[in-house]
Amino acid sequence: MKRNSWLSYLVSAFAVLLAGCAATTPPQSGGPDLKTARITVLYDAFGRASAMKKDWGYAALVEVGGRRILFDTGGNAEIFAQNVKAKGVDLTTLDFVVMSHRHGDHMGGLAHLLNVNPKVKVYAPRDGFGGVYGSSLPSSFYRKAESSPREMRYYDGAPPAEVILGSAWPAANFDVIDKTTEVAPGVWLIALTSDAPGTRELKELSLAIDTPDGIVLVVACSHPGIEAIVEAASKINKHIHFVAGGFHLVVAPDPAIAKIATSLKDNWKVDWIAPGHCTGEPTFVALKQTFGDRYLYAGLGTTLVLGAAVRPAAEAGHPQTQAMEEDDLESYRELLARGADAELQLLAGAAP
Repeated sequence: MKRNSWLSYLVSAFAVLLAGCAATTPPQSGGPDLKTARITVLYDAFGRASAMKKDWGYAALVEVGGRRILFDTGGNAEIFAQNVKAKGVDLTTLDFVVMSHRHGDHMGGLAHLLNVNPKVKVYAPRDGFGGVYGSSLPSSFYRKAESSPREMRYYDGAPPAEVILGSAWPAANFDVIDKTTEVAPGVWLIALTSDAPGTRELKELSLAIDTPDGIVLVVACSHPGIEAIVEAASKINKHIHFVAGGFHLVVAPDPAIAKIATSLKDNWKVDWIAPGHCTGEPTFVALKQTFGDRYLYAGLGTTLVLGAAVRPAAEAGHPQTQAMEEDDLESYRELLARGADAELQLLAGAAP
C-alpha cells in the first residue's frame, strides 16, 4: 500500500472510531460527580434497631461534590437532635439546607438546626399568604376603595409596592424559591405546586443533582406527584439515575401504585430507587417487585453510597429479601395508626 493511501486509511479509520465513540458515549454533565457522594436517612418511621428513634417525618443528609446539604428536618426537634447525634452529623458544617414544604413532619427539627447553626442558608418554597418561611406580595393584590377616608384604608391609602410577610423564624437566613432554580453548579431545586385534594396549592421543593451518571433526585412528600417531579427533573437531564424519598402513596389503591411503579421504570427509565417516608407499605412492595435488585432499602440510619451503581452501606451483611422486614413494619404501622402528623389527616381525602 502506498504511503498516501496508508495515511488516508488511518485517517478514515480514526474518524470512524471517533464517530462510534460519539454515538455510544452519553453526554457528560457539568455538575458534580458521584465520587464519595452519599445520602444518609436521618428521620423516618421505619428502620432497624439502633440508637436512632423512629418517628413520622423525613430528613436526609446529602453529600455530593464536596457539598453537605440537609434536606428537611423531620417532625420533632428532640428526635431530630438525637438522630443527628447518633449518626455523628455536624450541623455546623452544612453548605445549605432545603426545607421542602411547610408540613410539620418535615420542618419540626428546624428549631434545633437554627439553635446549632443560626446563620446557615435555608432554601424554602415561596408560599404566598401561607408562607411560614416568609414571602411577599405586590400591594396590588387587594382591591382599593379610593373614596374611603384615609383611616379606613390600608397603609392610609399609600401602600408600599410590595407587602412583606413575616416568617415563623424571623432571624433565619431564608431564601424563598418560587421557580426551578440552580442554586449551585449542577444542584437544582425543583419548585412545583400540588393539585391534589387536601394539599391543593401547596408549594414543594425537590432536590435534583445533575451528575455524569444522570439526575440524583431527592423528594420529600411528592405532593405535586412523583411523576410530575421526575418529569421536571428530566428537563434538566433526561437520564434519571436515582430517586429517593417519599412518594405520597401511603393510602393509594393498588392499581394506582402499580401504574406509577411501572411508569417510573419503563417510561422514565429510572435506574435505581430508594423510597421512604410517605411512600407506603404496599408501594414499597410494588416497587421492590418492579425494580428488583435496583430497589434499595432506605430505612432510618441507612447510608446510600452513590455512583454508577448505588448501594446501601449501612445494610452491609444484612441481605434484604423484602421491601421492609417485620420489625420495620411494626413501627411504621404504629406511627401511621397514631396519626403522628396533621398531614396524615389529609391523606385519606387525598387518595387517588
